[in-house]
Amino acid sequence: MTDISLAELEQRATAHRDRPSYGHDALIACDRLVRIFTTDGVEVQALQGLDLLVKEGELMALVGASGSGKSTLMNILAGLDVPTAGAAKVAGCDLLAMDAKARLRYRRDVVGFVWQQTARNLLPYLTAAQNVALPMQLRGGRGRARRKGERAEELLAMLDVADCRDRRPHQMSGGQQQRVAIAVALANSPSVLLADEPTGELDSATGEQVFAAFRRANEELGTTIVIVTHDQAVASEVRRTVAIRDGRTSSEVLRRTEVDAEGQESLVAREYAMLDRAGRLQLPAEYTETLGMEHRVMLELEQDHIGVWPDDKGPEGAAG
Repeated sequence: MTDISLAELEQRATAHRDRPSYGHDALIACDRLVRIFTTDGVEVQALQGLDLLVKEGELMALVGASGSGKSTLMNILAGLDVPTAGAAKVAGCDLLAMDAKARLRYRRDVVGFVWQQTARNLLPYLTAAQNVALPMQLRGGRGRARRKGERAEELLAMLDVADCRDRRPHQMSGGQQQRVAIAVALANSPSVLLADEPTGELDSATGEQVFAAFRRANEELGTTIVIVTHDQAVASEVRRTVAIRDGRTSSEVLRRTEVDAEGQESLVAREYAMLDRAGRLQLPAEYTETLGMEHRVMLELEQDHIGVWPDDKGPEGAAG
């Protein structure tokens, strides 16, 4: 065994203490998040150690098959559900440590939420302007009624539904209702806006209008926005798409603009597999099926990469 001096041990301990904590610079930080439901005595793990970091000002999409855990994650971030284990923080709020009163304040002030069902977002007996003003009234404070009304009208105008200010929900189209719902969610200037399938009940053209409203809120107000969607058109419009599979983040698609030698701009998308905090890597199913990888694989550490082979081949039999 190599002898280690006391000074070296102290140096290592100091380096460990000074290392930034996971997600210290993120607005949303989920660390090995677990959510277990028990139904009829059977335990179901909706989230199985999920990791996710979202920076302030991002506009991103979450995608995944039904049952993958994405809606469970959204309910936790919205303060509507509590994780079983792990850690989750949003804008400095510890979602596991909050009591009922703090959770209510969190839902009112820190996050805004837009549901898929248009009728669920708005009170049917209030006009668009009254719906938007309501969260500000419930929040209380000394703000004058006139200023709250002005704020409501500013949001409706920004989202291109100013003409709906005096209409009740049944007098608006589905797309108009969803844009008013976004204004309601933004009323108290939340740090994060969450949306669960906000275009799921809309046709593609109307869905594009609703997504344009999200983009405008992100660009003009700087609001961080996370959208759960099955709509590939929406997912391809954001700079970052995170896929969830079996209760964990499995892959990310990052899009960026590149300029070639002739000065032509193009949008380049690259897909990455996600390496979680426990060192687990979800390989794409089409890759493992093509190579017949099951149960276990062989690994080889190279100078600048890790080789992965089916367990009956290994590096000696691999091409390249």
